[in-house]
Amino acid sequence: MEKIPLTAAGPSLSRLVWGTWRLLDQPEIREPKALAAHIDLCLHLGITSFDLADLYGGFGVEEAFGRGLQAWAGDRSAIQLVSKCGIRPVTPARPDNYVKHYDTTRDHILRSVTNSLRALHTEYLDLLLIHRPDPLMDADETAEALQEVMAKGWVRHVGVSNHSPRQVALLQSRLLVPLATNQVEYSVLRTDALDDGTFDQMQELRRAPMLWSPLGGGDLFSNPAHEVLRQVLARVGKDYDHADIGTTALAWALTQPSRPVAVVGTGQGSRLANYRAALNGLDRQDWFAILEAARGRPVA
Repeated sequence: MEKIPLTAAGPSLSRLVWGTWRLLDQPEIREPKALAAHIDLCLHLGITSFDLADLYGGFGVEEAFGRGLQAWAGDRSAIQLVSKCGIRPVTPARPDNYVKHYDTTRDHILRSVTNSLRALHTEYLDLLLIHRPDPLMDADETAEALQEVMAKGWVRHVGVSNHSPRQVALLQSRLLVPLATNQVEYSVLRTDALDDGTFDQMQELRRAPMLWSPLGGGDLFSNPAHEVLRQVLARVGKDYDHADIGTTALAWALTQPSRPVAVVGTGQGSRLANYRAALNGLDRQDWFAILEAARGRPVA
């Protein structure tokens, strides 16, 4: 599987990234030995990059994945670990939080990275993302903290998630290193990034975006409101010998000149294998036919 350099300076991630958001909800792979086997399967399929966040699973996913990495005992340099920080939810794991809020202060970033490294049993993260925009962000302080964790060797590259183009531009204006990516929600059910400047900015900066929930979080497959869209995906997918409409929806999401990488979270090896067919993208007219079905109207 092709690896995509998010910037000219890196990092390079596999075009499909395995996402851990729902790891603890998948009993077939969440135990260390089973997870180690799943990591091996991902590598066999060419998926070398893994997407995490400190708060996933009530702050339990990083520890579970770390146990899986210990059981795997493979070459750390063969994989890329992406994690996120900055969201502080109300949870028993963080009893000091009495209201959900965002925190991009130096102290929080350093503490979060330290916790992630300990939980994952690794000496560094390949990529750290600020998880959500913080309306109280001091851009100078946040930039200095990101550069500090890089200088310490804890983090090799930094980026953001769910940020608007203006928010990306503000933080980038204070950094001496490039923000490697903006990880955003994008699928046939969520097409905002086409129109709000997100993908335009990524092309302008020559950086590859990351896509989360590129299959619509399961709603695509079950909601009766999307029946017409499912029919169009099935019709188009037949011409590409796709195994299912999920593969076609993923191919649609990946058909962007900014060359995004997509985070997929299935624990089923067969589905991951099928998704490799999405890497070839779609013909322009097929892409627009799906966009029309997704939005319920032709382009103007």
